Parts: sequence; structure tokens; C-alpha cells
Amino acid sequence: MKVTAGALRARATSAGALLRHWRDIRGKTQLDLSFDAGVSQKHISFVESGRSIPSRQMLLDLAQALDVPLRERNELLLAAGYAPSYSDPALEAPAMTSINRALQRMLRQHEPFPAIVMDRYWNVLMTNEAAPLLFNCFVDMSARPVPRNLLHLMFDPDGMRPFIANWPQTARGLLARVHREAVGHVVDLKTKALLEELSRYPGVKPEWRAPSASDAMPTILLSFIKDGVTLDYFSLIATVGTPQTVTAEELRLECMFPANDATEAEHGRFIRAHTG
Repeated sequence: MKVTAGALRARATSAGALLRHWRDIRGKTQLDLSFDAGVSQKHISFVESGRSIPSRQMLLDLAQALDVPLRERNELLLAAGYAPSYSDPALEAPAMTSINRALQRMLRQHEPFPAIVMDRYWNVLMTNEAAPLLFNCFVDMSARPVPRNLLHLMFDPDGMRPFIANWPQTARGLLARVHREAVGHVVDLKTKALLEELSRYPGVKPEWRAPSASDAMPTILLSFIKDGVTLDYFSLIATVGTPQTVTAEELRLECMFPANDATEAEHGRFIRAHTG
């Protein structure tokens, strides 16, 4: 089907606006981007203004120089009239077999402590056996909607919130993590929607949504309290190196470790006492 000149101009304008948006986010001038991508500043100016229709490869080169996340690179290509370049397979798809197996191995090896695989929006995709064992000591996880979202679990008064020591500090720290750990260090529309949902829980203050320097702690301690027992954990996050699919780029493996000797000693006893 023949594409009209008007349609081509609309695509060029749309792609140029997105490219300028990402350049602004990264705080780069057109000259900076020209050096990084090996494209003339004049050509970048023409692309951003919609005066020039960029090739598929040029868009990919510019997106690479701007460290645009893979999902958003697909959006940039679509805006210019090109097919997406990066697939978004399910974690169980054949293309994800090697990563899936690696995640399962890491989950198993982290027993007896909780480990969770999440997507970009904190939805739980996989866990080891220890994670539901621990959380079921506090909350009936089977009653929670699927996919289970870790942040909703922590903020919900019917979830883990009543069992979290210093919940206001923990909640603010978790909101700061959402900003710090956003893919590409950019809070996209779905992440903003998630933050809006969290802000509607009782007791969540508006200022918590604006991360401050004081929130940039080395770790966020999660302290759970029940029946006079306090369990303190911190997390380490693993991501996929040099991902080539949207799915792989957005995966996060979170492993919870005891923060002190007392928690390490009590962890197993606590679970046995509450699971019969």
C-alpha cells in the first residue's frame, strides 16, 4: 500500500518528537548526541524537527546512544513507521529457556531465604519455595490477586503493612526504589500509574513520591514483626546483562538476606512455628 506524503511527514514528526524527548531526559545537546552516535548535528536537528525521515538503523543508533530502554525503542520505531526490533516473549517461551533455567537455578540456590523474580512493574513472576513460606506466615497469599505485586503487598493494610516495623520509613524507601530502579532510570506511564495506586493507600503522604537525597540509602531494611519476633532482611538485585529482548531487560531477581545473626538463626524456626 502506498504511503502518502502527509503520512510520512506525520511519522517523521512523531519520531522526531520522541527522539527529542529522550535527548531531553538524558540531558544531552544535539552536539553531544552527534558525537555519541556518529551522526551530524544538522541531521539530528532535521530528524527532531520532522524535516528528515530517519532510517531504521539511524533510529536504532540514536536510541543506543541515548540508552533508551528496549520497549521504548520499539515505540520509537513504530512512530517512524518501522516494525519493532525487539521481541517481548513470555518468560516460559522457548527463546527465554536459558534465562528461565538460570533464574530457577538461582532461586533454588537461595533457599532457605526468599527470592523473587519480578517484571518492570514489581509483578511477581517466579519465586523459590521460601518466599511464599515466609509471607504466608503473615498473610494468606492465596487470597491475593494474580499477578501478585510486591509493592501492593507491602502497602496494603490487608497485606504485609501491619507487620512492617517503621512502615512510614520503609514505604518512603520503597517509593524511592521505584524511581532508582526504573528501567532506563525513567518512570514510564505504567510506573506512574502504579505510584498513583500506591499513593491512594491510607497514610501515604504526597511528599513521599518525590525522592530525596536522604532516601538514597545503601539498603532498605525490611523488618517484619509478629508474635514478639522481629526478622530483619535486606535485598540484592540481579538483572540480565546485555539483554536483547524486552522481557529480559525488564526482569529483576530480588534475593532477601538476613540482616543480622539473630534473623539468620530465627528465620527457619519462625516459619516452622507458623506453618505447622
